[in-house]
Amino acid sequence: MVVVKPFKGITYNSEKIEKLDDVMAPPYDIISPEMQEELYRKNEYNVVRLILGKIYPDDDEKNNRYTRAREFFEKWLNEGILVESDEEAIYPYKVEYKCDGENKVMNGFFILLKLDHNYEKVKAHERTLSKPKEDRLKLMRETRANLEPIELLYMDEKDEIMKKIDSSLDDPMIDVLGYDGFRHKLWKISDGEIIEFVKDKLSNEILYIADGHHRYQTAINYAEEVGAGEEDPENYIMVVLANMFDKGLTILPTHRMIKMDININELMEKCKEYFNVEKVELERDLSPVEIGKRLSEMIKTDKEHKFAVYHRDGTYILTLKDESVMDELAPDRSKAWRTLDVSILHKIVIEKLMGITDKNLEDHVKYTRDTKEAIEVVNSGKFDMSFILNPTKIEEIKEIASAGEHMPQKSTYFLPKLLSGLVMRKFR
Repeated sequence: MVVVKPFKGITYNSEKIEKLDDVMAPPYDIISPEMQEELYRKNEYNVVRLILGKIYPDDDEKNNRYTRAREFFEKWLNEGILVESDEEAIYPYKVEYKCDGENKVMNGFFILLKLDHNYEKVKAHERTLSKPKEDRLKLMRETRANLEPIELLYMDEKDEIMKKIDSSLDDPMIDVLGYDGFRHKLWKISDGEIIEFVKDKLSNEILYIADGHHRYQTAINYAEEVGAGEEDPENYIMVVLANMFDKGLTILPTHRMIKMDININELMEKCKEYFNVEKVELERDLSPVEIGKRLSEMIKTDKEHKFAVYHRDGTYILTLKDESVMDELAPDRSKAWRTLDVSILHKIVIEKLMGITDKNLEDHVKYTRDTKEAIEVVNSGKFDMSFILNPTKIEEIKEIASAGEHMPQKSTYFLPKLLSGLVMRKFR
């Protein structure tokens, strides 16, 4: 069963921090070096110093980004910059944002989740890599804390959990503008009846990891490393849970940018065996933003598998003729995996027709969520071509995860990203 419980959250002290916006940060894994510098400058107490500290040339085993994170964390707690709640609670969380001109609100709540070491009730859709896990493990060993949340989805078609939570909300305890321009709001609920309702409703659920696969597995690795018992604090992780049916959740596509000297006409001829290939004539004065929008509109579909190909020598729309070709190319995979757009693109075009395999994938393929960037890098000559994709559907993620399979790398990108710095939690 799924076991959740309230906790004593650690939050920034608004009496000591003049502007809470300035101490918040994006999740560690999307902070660029430039953004890290900017966050360091913004405020001496910015959470980036905990989640992604700088690396210096003279770092050693005793003095490094992880030991400094521990020192900052302890110092800020001692000085009252960070304050731990004196009562256990859950923390409702809402993000107000705009996507493609539409106003949205993502609804969720911070809570502790008991680790499922065998992934029976918690399902993952991405494969984890060793380097990010080792990095997060070193940080956890030093700080003995969850410094930022991961995001999981539950299924509640009637939205009973959030309706119950919303019924008790008044003014938020934290209301900040994030790095993304989105408004992030946080509340605190210690009401025993509401907490028991949430615990009971979730007990028979299956949860799906949306963001934070590496941190979830790291938490398992750490719990096993320290020999944590069933109810020890190290056997729980701080998460944000959101309803899979929440209209405030958005999944963006992740486009592929290709560095490979290839004759586009020859490639499109090869593609005709598997796809209907349509050449697109674009006006010369269109901006990268306009081209990206135009191509995204052209590939929108409910049932077909479509991609746009943008190359300096031509633009094309590919529509798969027959899904059954994937039965031959990926016979060991489930039907759900074989009918993913990203699987079809990778197995047929990138692997079979272009000869890019797992061994040389990193040399030739990079990723972006931004169609404008996908167009610009081709125009500038940095990349030779880009594939523009449709977003993965939430039902597809559920099917893949339920089957115990993993999607191809960079298949999903959820919006909004959770803000780091709102709530933290120490193990003991």
